[in-house]
Amino acid sequence: NEYKSYLSMACRMGRVSCSLGSAIFRSSTARIMSTDKSSEVLFKVTGNVGTISLNKPKALNAINVNMVDLITNKLLNWRSDDNIKIVYIEGLSPKAFCAGGDVVSITKDVPTDFTVSFFRREFQMNHLIGTYPKPYVALIHGIVMGGGVGLSVHGKYRVATDKSLYAMPETAIGYFPDVGGSYFLSRLPWPWGLFLGLTGHRLKGADLKHLGIATHYVCSEGMTDLKASMEQCKTEEDLVAVLTDHETPISSPFSLEGHRAEIEGCFGQPSLDAVLAALRDTDSEFTRKQLATLAKMSPRSLLVTHRLLSEARELSYEQCFRVELNASHEIVESGEFTEGVRALLIDKDNSPTWKPATLEEVTPEMLARYFERENTEIWQPL
Repeated sequence: NEYKSYLSMACRMGRVSCSLGSAIFRSSTARIMSTDKSSEVLFKVTGNVGTISLNKPKALNAINVNMVDLITNKLLNWRSDDNIKIVYIEGLSPKAFCAGGDVVSITKDVPTDFTVSFFRREFQMNHLIGTYPKPYVALIHGIVMGGGVGLSVHGKYRVATDKSLYAMPETAIGYFPDVGGSYFLSRLPWPWGLFLGLTGHRLKGADLKHLGIATHYVCSEGMTDLKASMEQCKTEEDLVAVLTDHETPISSPFSLEGHRAEIEGCFGQPSLDAVLAALRDTDSEFTRKQLATLAKMSPRSLLVTHRLLSEARELSYEQCFRVELNASHEIVESGEFTEGVRALLIDKDNSPTWKPATLEEVTPEMLARYFERENTEIWQPL
């Protein structure tokens, strides 16, 4: 899938006020947008409800820097607009909410500072969604991966459907679960988030509700009525009632219930080496499949992901973003991310040359740089 999402940011520390952060964002937007592509995201206001519609259906709504800028600026405007009481976001594609970030465009023949600026903006948008003072509803119908997860999972209300398909498959391209992934994956019942982050396992709509990634589940045929009803809401109380009224009961069990003991027993180990050893010792069809999957991933990405999610359990929301920013800056410079995108999405030879090639060759010093480096750019909430 060319629209998997593997987005990130690079910069670090420096606490600046939200108002100043917003001003910096607005003043610098023009420097990074090369063309006006305002139709890639559509906005409307109906009564007291603001709607964000991702409008790149041919690209499965893969998010780019222009879309990040448009969404961020509109959210900032609506934040101070007393008429707007509720915001919801949707994808104008029958197949996808947002299948991730347009990582090819930010890794192929572009300056490093462009890539870093894109990452910084996207993380600011994710953080803004998670701290938004008004109810934010994500209608995650269809594919939702990587950057699409960042657009949705931080919202207070996340509505999955029978067509939803979720994944965080970043380790396959030499990266790690970003866009606030360290926060929300580490808050799932442990070690389910670690399992999802390491393997990139895909989940369907009912599973998202079972696991708590979605707050509501609505049959896809009911989405048109749901949106019409939401647009009549004037308060959050109205919204909660509408979501409850339209929710579809789930009759199917959690698809991974039969593997619960294997996942919790193996992925709950204290180190990646111990996880792999437990998978080998269990030696079931399921664990053998997970070992085969992990063998294809970037060794350093697996180690970064394990440490990132394990340590994130003790970090605050903002701290998780800051740690991810440091790690993402290192990944840009290392070339591992670029190589993963080349192998899977550009040349499509599916034969990335990971450096180092094995877990044993990833030194403690190499791993530490993802978590201890001092970045030169300043990141601040908006």
